[in-house]
Amino acid sequence: MLASMEVSAAELLSAHLRAVEDRNPLINAVVTLNSEGATAQAEAIDSRRAQGEAVGPLAGLPMTVKDSLMTQGVRTTSGAPELAAFVPDHDADVVARLKQAGAVIFGKTNLPTYANDVQTYNPVFGTSNNPWNLDRSVGGSSGGSAAAVAAGLSPLEIGSDIAGSIRNPAAMCGVVGHKPSYGIVSAHGQIPGPPGTLTQADLAVVGPLARTADDCAFALDQIVGPDSWMDTAWSLTLPPARRASPKGLRVAVLASHDACPVDPEIEARIMGVAAGLEAAGATVSYEAMPKGFDFAKTERTFWNLLGGALSGGWTLAELDTMATSVSAGEDVAGDLGIIGASQRHRAWLSDNERRLQMRAAWKTFFEQWDVVLAPVAPTVAIPHDHHSPASERTVEVAGQHRPYQDLMSWMGIFGLSYLPATAVPIGLHSCGLPMGLQVVGPFLEDYTTLAVATMIEQLTGGTQRPPMFVDQS
Repeated sequence: MLASMEVSAAELLSAHLRAVEDRNPLINAVVTLNSEGATAQAEAIDSRRAQGEAVGPLAGLPMTVKDSLMTQGVRTTSGAPELAAFVPDHDADVVARLKQAGAVIFGKTNLPTYANDVQTYNPVFGTSNNPWNLDRSVGGSSGGSAAAVAAGLSPLEIGSDIAGSIRNPAAMCGVVGHKPSYGIVSAHGQIPGPPGTLTQADLAVVGPLARTADDCAFALDQIVGPDSWMDTAWSLTLPPARRASPKGLRVAVLASHDACPVDPEIEARIMGVAAGLEAAGATVSYEAMPKGFDFAKTERTFWNLLGGALSGGWTLAELDTMATSVSAGEDVAGDLGIIGASQRHRAWLSDNERRLQMRAAWKTFFEQWDVVLAPVAPTVAIPHDHHSPASERTVEVAGQHRPYQDLMSWMGIFGLSYLPATAVPIGLHSCGLPMGLQVVGPFLEDYTTLAVATMIEQLTGGTQRPPMFVDQS
């Protein structure tokens, strides 16, 4: 509609700003607006298009981005009180690429402080509420991102994912989220680390959330590429999807596991999706997994490496105290990343070697199989629970109380090996909340997981509008 001038960029932006004004007070997803700057940009794009000038593939599309991504001239807080008034003087790489493609970034969306939780709340902007049930979490850490898309406040979002922070909120809010293969989208300009950090943290990626897998694929087209360390010497061309339809598709299914049990309704729905793909011509196995795969050991390696990636969030004194407790065989309580945060570098090197061995096993596995279908999380969106420390929280799964970290386990076992994964809605639970699964594929074959997610949308109906917004445009 934008390309044919059936609607102008200014009109479309205005419609989204009205939606934020009307709906955002219920869910608190959008926390900062750039109305004036976005309007000027939209009007300039309309003028260029009317004069027949070439414009980018996203030209005039209004969108929001997670408040951990630095945005030039727009407040970027990462939910931290010490950054409550921080206004960057340059864009994160991914924001710059979106702007180069013509996107009109009109706002920032909520997250937990420094993106360090799978719920979305912080002392700067408060709590985001799930558009399906205001008493439930939107997930995290890209929770405001997913809620904004689900409620129709934004057609496209960019979030980040280190332990499931794109996939978890996508599933909790009933939208599509894509965690790219590690390293194919620059994360420079993401907070944390502190503004100006040049390191791309281990496991951490930046990727899109949208209403469809096709929209996520289109967004990925615009943001994929080398970071500023590498762009002088190389470019990146991802291979096309292995299959365009279920016919001939080779699907492995891991719908539950004793190490991290899954709500029976989610498990049954994943099995139903697999059966639907099989009926459409796919080959499906409920037993195939990489040689030597062990859920519990893989999960433990993930937690150790995650702790290493997040260890900068603790002081040296705190790390020394943790190390003393760990060496004494005591449990340590704290927030996301506490496990493994105090390890010695030698231990990290051992876990990294285990990761590389696992990556090699996945590479061999994907010579025979195209994708794995698995849960995103063991349950649907949980009730708000912000008590501290996070490690002492529990979640209810099929009437049983499980450790809070189970919310990340299913995402961690694949993120460990840098694999791409697309979270896609698969219908509603009997409690009325969305369910999702993740399509996991070979490293660098992101378009395969996105293509299979599109096939699943055709089976399940894909993203639905939350009932409280169903009568709104």
